[in-house]
Amino acid sequence: MTPGTACCMLWVGLGVRMPGAKEKFDRLYATASLQDGFFTARQATAAGYGTNSHAYHVKTGNWTREYRGIFRLARYPVTERPDLVLWFLWSMDRSGRARGVFSHSTALSLYELSDVNPARIHMTVPTGFRRRSPIPRVLLLHLGDIPSSDIREALGVAVTTPLRTLTDVVAEGALSQDLLRQAVGEAVARGLVTRSELVEARARCPNMVELLRGIRW
Repeated sequence: MTPGTACCMLWVGLGVRMPGAKEKFDRLYATASLQDGFFTARQATAAGYGTNSHAYHVKTGNWTREYRGIFRLARYPVTERPDLVLWFLWSMDRSGRARGVFSHSTALSLYELSDVNPARIHMTVPTGFRRRSPIPRVLLLHLGDIPSSDIREALGVAVTTPLRTLTDVVAEGALSQDLLRQAVGEAVARGLVTRSELVEARARCPNMVELLRGIRW
């Protein structure tokens, strides 16, 4: 007798109705549709799919395995940035809460504030964030506790606000002055940040002083 069969018999014995195939799929789809078709192994189990059935659904082509413990509905339409959702789910803690916030050059590119095209995905995670397995090479993690006031939702994931993004990239100093000035100028022109906000940001980011001095408003 398999563990799954034993579990089913126990549920029946307790008078608990086992969810049918359609009910399980509807539950899973409701979760996956909010995540560009992605879902975690834990979410699949919560929808009614026993852990011993996950490999079966991958083998039969119902799901695709995107990363360890992360799947996607095989027939779900491809979205604009599925990679962001994948790594957002990867950042989930044991309670199922995603802890990663896309930041720095990645956030800058999402806001289309400069011509920067980062080779790796920048994500800020809490200082206590830990993973037993190696960090995927595609990710560049920054440690920091970001207040909720510096976070907004974009494309279904958490992203630093435009002001926080500019402050981060200026403080990091990895981009050229030309790209930074382009980003700041574009953000002001589009109303994403104000000049007064940038001036106030100088207290938190000394590098902002020199940058603003070189910008023609």
